[in-house]
Amino acid sequence: MPLINIAGSERFAYRPKPPEKTRELASGVRLHAVSDADVAAVDPLTYEVVRHRLAAIAEEMGDALKRMSGSVVVTDCNDFGATILDECGDSVIVGLYNTQLAASVDMAAKWTLENRAARPGIREGDMFFCNDPWVGGGLHQNDATVMAPLFHDGELFAWTAAVCHQVDLGGVSPGSWSVEGRDVFWESTPVPPVKIVENGEIRADIEDMYLRRSRVPRLIALDLRAKIGANNIAQERLTQLIAKYGAKTIKAVMKRMMNDAESRLKAKLRELPDGEWSGVAHQDSFRSGDRNIYKIALKMSKRGERLTFDFRGTDKEVEGFANCTLAGLRGGIMPIVLTMLCGDIPWAPGGIYRCFDIVSEPGTINNCNFPAGIGKASVASAWATQNVVSECVGNMLAVHPEHRKSLMCVCCGTWDLALLAGLDQRGNPFVTMVCDSMAGGLGARVDQDGVDTGGLNCIPMGRVADVEINEFSFPMLYLWRREEMDSGGPGRFRGGAGGSSCFIPYDSPIGGVHLVVSATGKALPQATGLSGGYPAATQHDVLVRGADARSMLARGHIPASLDEVGGTAQVLQQHLETNLDAGDVYFTHWQGGGGYGDPLLRNPILVARDIAAHKVSPRAAAEIYGVVLLADGTVDTSATGAARERLRRQRAEPAPASSGELA
Repeated sequence: MPLINIAGSERFAYRPKPPEKTRELASGVRLHAVSDADVAAVDPLTYEVVRHRLAAIAEEMGDALKRMSGSVVVTDCNDFGATILDECGDSVIVGLYNTQLAASVDMAAKWTLENRAARPGIREGDMFFCNDPWVGGGLHQNDATVMAPLFHDGELFAWTAAVCHQVDLGGVSPGSWSVEGRDVFWESTPVPPVKIVENGEIRADIEDMYLRRSRVPRLIALDLRAKIGANNIAQERLTQLIAKYGAKTIKAVMKRMMNDAESRLKAKLRELPDGEWSGVAHQDSFRSGDRNIYKIALKMSKRGERLTFDFRGTDKEVEGFANCTLAGLRGGIMPIVLTMLCGDIPWAPGGIYRCFDIVSEPGTINNCNFPAGIGKASVASAWATQNVVSECVGNMLAVHPEHRKSLMCVCCGTWDLALLAGLDQRGNPFVTMVCDSMAGGLGARVDQDGVDTGGLNCIPMGRVADVEINEFSFPMLYLWRREEMDSGGPGRFRGGAGGSSCFIPYDSPIGGVHLVVSATGKALPQATGLSGGYPAATQHDVLVRGADARSMLARGHIPASLDEVGGTAQVLQQHLETNLDAGDVYFTHWQGGGGYGDPLLRNPILVARDIAAHKVSPRAAAEIYGVVLLADGTVDTSATGAARERLRRQRAEPAPASSGELA
């Protein structure tokens, strides 16, 4: 992305390169074009038919990727992206999958046009592979993208792109999550766009180089073909569409889709009051043994029909693997803009990006320079960026009587990573990321509670794999997976509950498995509330050594708590790489969503229902919500009124003097 001039921030402002500049730089390849008159000439009926057909093609790409992939992360959890872009690399439409990924594919397509058009050339039948987050295409190296140019009559007409998370692409630790890492050289190698398919055939030399680094090369090879297949299907459908309506019409519709997204978002922004909103998100621990806390600062301003996201003041990049590049920063913005501001607007990021500017200092934790460590970028600094953007956009919407209904408090504030590796029950090597925290709690709304274990707002169609799928695919056995009490942020409207999983290694020929843990959000809450709402609970992970779970199961009893399994419990810090032995138990507790509004304003009847449903504990009801129940579980109205008045008076009392000593 080029630097542009914004008053007072010329050195640090980013805006997507305009199409005319891309055309100028893409020497050696002819780009298809239509005029503004061609765009205006498309009749409304044709526009709607073609627009919906393009959306269907993007959806079909995603469906094809799921059907051909062999990875549970893709087939059952929907951690992937499918995008159709115009000839200049601007995104026309994205699917309802991982919208973080949609924020970086355009960067990679533009880079390819500017740096590969002359040598080795961009030709019909080619496809390009990229997993370099400094270029784009993904937020960390495990986000591997395959981009395919579509030609018509000798001109580059459009691009299609498929990207998904690969479970292992090398690096020091299994799964490429190098918790001891200091920089990118500990991690999977980032590869800028290279021609992986030439004249319709996979280049064996490039594929061999790509697969050589992985601990599960056959799975990675299958996913590579799944992405190639998804692009082939999209290009076949686009070619059929061009044959039916003509290239000029299809391209005019693509341009108009982006223009409409731009004009409709600008119209919505004009309805909102001008102002500035600020927030700070935190990321705790950038590597094993790091006990520090780092901040991502945002001042978001809205003037007329334009938004500016100013991240100056964010901490400098850190030694470790939790920084993110500019692609990750954009990946923290786009999901919130799409879900909160564009819920009723077609998702054409190429037009939406025209409505805002990004101001960020290079060399910071969410806009790092090479060779900073970025192996955890997607669920670390990029995710924290998303949290603070969510907070600021939510506060902006909160002041409008109609648009406030679209705000959502911060959803599941971080990703609870547990990665298993070793030999599976069939004796084959495996690596997998346990994606249970895909069922995070959604943030509260202005008029309703957040959805319990409802998912992640950055992956609208994200799913949590069935317990049976995980147990069938990997050598593990669940003791439970459930929602957890008091995990959602208290408020007038409660944040959605998070959950927990507890499992043991099971049926591996070597007994145990290798375990990599990287779960931040333990030092302080990350799913903040709004308008007086409280944050969700922090992360919580426990490793129990020498537990009695197996003998309990043999006796026909399924343990329901860690207290039952015996053994020696170790509450884990943020990062750990170890072995999970046959007699061990692993417990992981992921976050819920933030609450909205003062908890003392919550309807006491709703609190009573939450207690009955085990969403809220009696202690939290009394100490946070000020609700007192009778013996039959109904609300004691008089005692509740007195309790809430007492809590309000306590708030007004001065804080006790600090001794200046840390606890």
